[in-house]
Parts: sequence; C-alpha cells; structure tokens
Amino acid sequence: MAITPIWPAASAVDSETGALTFHGRTAESLLDEFGSPLYLIDTDEVRDRARHFVKAAADAFHTSTTHVSFAGKAFLSKEIVRIVTEAGMLVDTCSMGEMRIALAAGAPGRRLVLHGNNKTDEEIALAIEEGFAKIVVDSPDEPARIAAIAEKLGKRAKVMLRVTAGIHAGGHEYISTAHEDQKFGVPLLPTGADAGVLGVLDTLAAEPDAATPAATNARLVERGDHPQSASRTAPASGSGEGAGPRAGFVSGSGEGAGPRAGFVSGSGEGAGPRAESVSGSGEGAGARGARELQYDVKYPYDLSHEQVSETDKALAEAMSTVADGPALAVLKDILRHQDTLELVGIHSHIGSNIHDADAFIQAAKRMMLLRKTFYATDAYTLPEVDLGGGYSVAYTDGEDSMDVRRELTRLAEAVTGINRALGMPAPAISFEPGRWIVAPAGVTLYRVGTIKPVHLSDAKDKAGEPITERVYVSVDGGMSDNIRPALYGADYTARLANRRGSDETMLVRVVGMHCESGDIVVHEVRLPADLKRGDILAVPVTGAYGRTMASNYNQALIPAVVGVSESGAHVMLRRQTIDDLLSLDVSE
Repeated sequence: MAITPIWPAASAVDSETGALTFHGRTAESLLDEFGSPLYLIDTDEVRDRARHFVKAAADAFHTSTTHVSFAGKAFLSKEIVRIVTEAGMLVDTCSMGEMRIALAAGAPGRRLVLHGNNKTDEEIALAIEEGFAKIVVDSPDEPARIAAIAEKLGKRAKVMLRVTAGIHAGGHEYISTAHEDQKFGVPLLPTGADAGVLGVLDTLAAEPDAATPAATNARLVERGDHPQSASRTAPASGSGEGAGPRAGFVSGSGEGAGPRAGFVSGSGEGAGPRAESVSGSGEGAGARGARELQYDVKYPYDLSHEQVSETDKALAEAMSTVADGPALAVLKDILRHQDTLELVGIHSHIGSNIHDADAFIQAAKRMMLLRKTFYATDAYTLPEVDLGGGYSVAYTDGEDSMDVRRELTRLAEAVTGINRALGMPAPAISFEPGRWIVAPAGVTLYRVGTIKPVHLSDAKDKAGEPITERVYVSVDGGMSDNIRPALYGADYTARLANRRGSDETMLVRVVGMHCESGDIVVHEVRLPADLKRGDILAVPVTGAYGRTMASNYNQALIPAVVGVSESGAHVMLRRQTIDDLLSLDVSE
C-alpha cells in the first residue's frame, strides 16, 4: 500500500502488518541491522530526481546551454557525488572537506564549483590546481586574492561573481540570501539607490518592443567636459529641457573618462575605450553635430532626443544606476586581472524552499540587466548566468512544493523575453538544486522512549483549536541529528513504522533526548494512542540538512547513513562510536 507523496516512491505500508517498508525492507529490520537512530537515503530516488531536474532545465531552456550543479551542502558523500555526476550534474562545494570528498569520489575538477564567503588560500589554490569549472567571487577583495594565487601557480582561474540582486525569497530570514543586510555576495545597486528605477524591467517584460535595442547601450550622463555637450543633450527620464545631471546620451568609459564615464564603445579592431566618430547618417545629421558612436550587439547607432522613447530613457536610467553599483565595479576589477582570471559569468542565490518561479524571474531580469550594462560599459558579454538554488519540497502533507518542469519553463520564457528586449544573446543558464534532489529521498528512523502526557490549560493546537493535553514522545535522537526544527522552526511529520497502531489517536509532540526545551523533532502530529516504548517512528523528507548539519551535542553519536535501493541496503556513512569521540580527546 502506497504512502503519501512526501515519502520516497519505493516506500510502502505492508497491508497485513502495517509495517513501513523501503524497497521491501521493513523499518524494523533496518534498525536491527544498522542501529538506531538511522538516516535512510533512497539512492534510486536521488538518481531519478537528479536526472529529472537536468532534463527539465534542458527542456525549458531548449535554445540555450544549461548547467545544473548539485549543492553539496545539502548532503554530501562519495556515493552521492557519483550518483549526481552520472546524472549530468556538477557539484557545488564550499569548504575544503566538501572539495576533498568530491575529488575523492573521482569527480574531475571541471565538474566542480567552489563557493564560500570566506575562502581560505588553500581552498582557492586547490580549486585552481584541479581546474574547477568556476570559483564564485563573493566579495570585492577576492579577485585580487584569487589572481595572486593563480599567478603563483602559473595558472588561470575561472571566476564568477555572486551578486545580491535585492530580491527576497525563502521562508526564514536566515535562508533568504539576496537581501542587502547579509554576508553573501556583492550588491547590484549603489548604497541608497532607488530600486524603483528597475521597474522598467517589468515594462520590458510586458512590452518587449517598448525599447529600441540600440538605445539600451546609451547612458544618460552630463558631459560638461565635452565642447559640444550642450548641442548633444537629450532630456533625461521624466523631464524636459535642462534635465540636469544625466542629460545626454554619450559613450566612452576608460582611462581619463571621469567618475561618471558612460558606456564603453563596442568591440572591434581599433575601437578602443573612447572610440569616437561623426554620425553623418540620415537627414539632418549635420544639424545634430558630432556624436560618439556606441556599438550594440549587432550594429552602431546614432540617436537624437527625438528618437528616444520614455522606455528607452527609463532603461538608460536603470543601466546608469547599475553601472554605478558595487557589482559592476567588481566585474571591472576582474577584467583588470585577465591574465590570471577568466570571467565566466554572474551568480545569484535568492533564498531557499521557494515554491514558484516568481522571485527567480525578478532576480533573473536584474541579472540580465547587469549583463547588458556590463556589455555596454566594457564590451564584454558574460557567457553564463547562474540563478542558484532554493527549489522547494513539501515536508508535510498538503504543503506546497515546486513543480520544477512547470516553473523552469516559466523562468525560461521570462529570460528569453528580457534578453530579446535588451538586444542581448542568450547566456548559458545554470542552477544549483540541493534540497530538491535529496530531501525527499531521506527518512530518519527512531526508537520511542519516554511517553509523557502533559495536561494543559489555555493551550491551542496549530489549527487554533483548544487542547487540554499534549503527549510528549521522546526518541533516541533529536536536534543532534536534525537541527532544522530548532534553528528554523521547520515543520515535519512522523508515523508509526513497525506495526499498525490503534484507530484512536493522540496529539503528540515528538522530542529528542537532549538537554534543551527546544529539542523538538516534530512540533505536532497525531499518532496511534497505543504507541509504546520500543516502537519505531519514521520522519520523512530528512535527506537534506540532517546528517550534514549533525552535531555531537551532549556527546551524542552521529547516526549512520544507509542507502536503500532495488539492489538492497548498504552503509554509506558509518555510525560514530564512543572510540571516535575519545580519539579526539588527546589531552593527558
């Protein structure tokens, strides 16, 4: 008999005994063989979900190259590395330990990525020596550090800049990672800038033809140092004559261009940082005077103010704001180290456990604007845009989870549309799922210990209904093997796994064995009223951030991880022992 969708596909309930099984193995037989508590990972499910995500991304972005990296922080072992890489994924790492596990699994450096807000020189050096696909730059001082290490090694490092796009997503403050006041990435906009200027992206999404592609390389700035600046000016966004400090379309950043130097002219032999030319095209060109040409993706342009639409002006204002931002400054710094750094793209991660594509679409539009702006300022087309991870799963029955095929299709349509409106070629698109791949493949098994009814007054259950009693059921694990309920208030469910219980149920809080009142495994669940010591409880959707965030609090031993599949059950990571704990204590 099948269970609900939050359980691994190969789990079932025996119709005769009511026992929970995984690929035919009962929960009780697994605990008898491997001990309790126990992490189970359905490796067939991990493989299927990895393949599904890779194909969904490729199908959605069918006219672009896609890359999918498994976020190793969710759960990493040598076997998991082999499973996801065989499914077509790269592997994201963010510490020396994760790097070494991935390499020990046989993953080549070209299939690995290094993240981290505080990378050590040793981690950077290893990534460069092994030829990692990319090192994600997380702060303004990193390009120079990475370049110096690469120069010492006589190699060139591939780097990508992590940008905080200002899009907030994810259920808990600690897992929403694209707002400004946090440790990751480099901001897209200058401090204090009005993010409202980015509203033009919504206009372009609704009306892709509202902007003139060539005009999107223009920047509205004052060029008082130019002898013909007065004859060159066009009204700034939302104003008429004498619009003020951003009054003219100009090109030309580079040496000597000044603090508000505008957009670089396009690539090509002899173009140089300040390439200038007289327009000479079209009726009345002479009356408009000499103009500096700006090269777009396909062709040069010359625009007078009569040709500039309100959308063009708004887009130029948005690009001007982005051009003054910290992210673009770091991109320029990376280009200054081209002998030792290869700039392969930009990266955004907006949060975790996000249910639909809406926030990803907003972040993607901002990243495409940054890409367009950087082309306009430095004639460099960033080849890749990584939109990060955060794809949700349901932890309890009835919760939302992301339909990745549907939502990635929506995202692809938005990305295609904004690039068409901006006149830019499509970049390679990358994703970094972790939780979505492994969380639903995991189940944790516990033995029941103390059962304690607690009588209550003036209390309510999570539905807001009055209750007079809650039964505290203690198990032989807790916050040392799953910190998420204590850390994030995460919600889980549980079920009796070794037998069929009574039809009568009781309101239960499943708690751990640790010396903390916040040591909660499941906040609220109804379990059979005849639950007793020695029974087995199963908690689903624990494949991500359980074992990987486990601790030895109260000197508890970290449980084993057992892989289950059609081929049987085997230990992936062994259980800690008392000897392991004592071996660390080397004092006399």
